[in-house]
Amino acid sequence: MSEKSYTYMNPYAAGIFLGVVLFASFALFGHGLGASGSVAIATGVATDAIAPGHVEGNAYLVNLVRQQDNPLDNWLVFEIIGVILGGLVSGALGGRVRKETFHGPRIDDKKRLLLAVLGGAVAGFGVRMSRGCTSSQALSGGAVLSAGSWAFMFSVFAGAYMTAYFVRKQWY
Repeated sequence: MSEKSYTYMNPYAAGIFLGVVLFASFALFGHGLGASGSVAIATGVATDAIAPGHVEGNAYLVNLVRQQDNPLDNWLVFEIIGVILGGLVSGALGGRVRKETFHGPRIDDKKRLLLAVLGGAVAGFGVRMSRGCTSSQALSGGAVLSAGSWAFMFSVFAGAYMTAYFVRKQWY
């Protein structure tokens, strides 16, 4: 079976466009880009719908849910909706929208998905502990020369390289 070849945007041009979007976000809205906050807000709203008493007793969740009249009326939520829709449109225009799971020969689809969920959970926990995801910490924090954001990114890359040593055998 032959693999289909795709044409992608030049990475340097994509980086320039990302910088323009980041600058526009600061100029128009007064803050940079971020993603994890919308997931945290959605989690707080879902928890409030299922167990409102739990939210009231949790300072972290109550701050997310009670910060405004409607917690879903937040720029982060709309940013993520735009990212999802933009990704789907881009994929559709490039003929790349389909269901598939990438993995190496030593792992099956089920184990790959399990490892992806586990990795996502660990990353999500780390993101909330560091008070921001890579887009908010690296792009936005790095753009304003925040020392904490730079330390975060160096830690992310160091952690990824150390972890890759142990999991790469799953891919070859």
